Amino acid sequence: MPAEWAPHESVWLSWPHDKESFGEGLAGAERAYVEMIGAVHKTERVELFVLDEAMRLRVSETLAKAGVDLAPVRFHVQRYADVWFRDYGPTFLLGAGGKRAMAHWVFNAWGGKYKELVPDTDIPKSIEAMLGIPTFRPGIVLEGGSIEVDGEGTLLTTEQCLLNPNRNPSLSRLDIERYLSDYLAADKVIWLKEGIEGDDTDGHIDDIARFAAPGKVVCAREEKRSDANFGPLDACFRALEKSKDAKGRSLEVVPLPMPDPVEADGRRLPASYANFYIGNGVVLAPVFGCPQDGAVLKVLENLFPARRVVPIPCRDLVRGLGTVHCVSQQQPAA
Repeated sequence: MPAEWAPHESVWLSWPHDKESFGEGLAGAERAYVEMIGAVHKTERVELFVLDEAMRLRVSETLAKAGVDLAPVRFHVQRYADVWFRDYGPTFLLGAGGKRAMAHWVFNAWGGKYKELVPDTDIPKSIEAMLGIPTFRPGIVLEGGSIEVDGEGTLLTTEQCLLNPNRNPSLSRLDIERYLSDYLAADKVIWLKEGIEGDDTDGHIDDIARFAAPGKVVCAREEKRSDANFGPLDACFRALEKSKDAKGRSLEVVPLPMPDPVEADGRRLPASYANFYIGNGVVLAPVFGCPQDGAVLKVLENLFPARRVVPIPCRDLVRGLGTVHCVSQQQPAA
């Protein structure tokens, strides 16, 4: 599995439609998609799922009005339950000579929490038919948002997610590490404990810590000791500071502030600036209208000086319990 900053051929997305997920924020979630596609389509192709021809026409008009060149946007009419492509889509791989393949994991809607979303586990079959590339089926439950790689053999994940009995109760830590090694070439797995408040995925790593380069990790930090995220994120930060990667390097750990709590309908939402997407020429950064937005953008600009950091307003998108990274999946260039 290549690092996210490696060259992409395209990014895969599913257009938002589920009012159960976004409620009054659905229109705002659509606007976030327009912003994402507008920023990324100039440097990588956009593979976009829509439910039907009527949606394709409406979305095409919406994007065109926003100044998006539709030539690099490829629409796919496909039934899908929700937008969380990172979790139900395939993990794209590169083999010898740059040949592409993909891993089709089992998606059980984050431990069976949402039965109506389980059918999205079949989405990779459609992509396999489109692309005609070799597909591996490990046969275990795993979501793309639960893993983060540096492209050099190091993988980050959490015990809260991958060791959760609602995923693969018969597998031990060693068993899971063996799968990650066999299918992703992960020689070293760094296990963090748990994730952020409000995260229904059981601690996905892409809300906590992300590689910015080999040997360099950016990790979310909560400054307020009274906040529920302070303890778990502090433990993650300290664990990373003590860790070495697959090459034996000590990690440089860069702190990334957390936003003020974002809430809707009386519950705290999993808003995290760590849920950014690294595109070919841009970094799509979720922002929430919080005082920390500006400081976070500067951190990301320093981490990715060769890319333009584009803020994506995500206060409505996060009502669905995810943001930019959760809804996207990169396809590496062959």
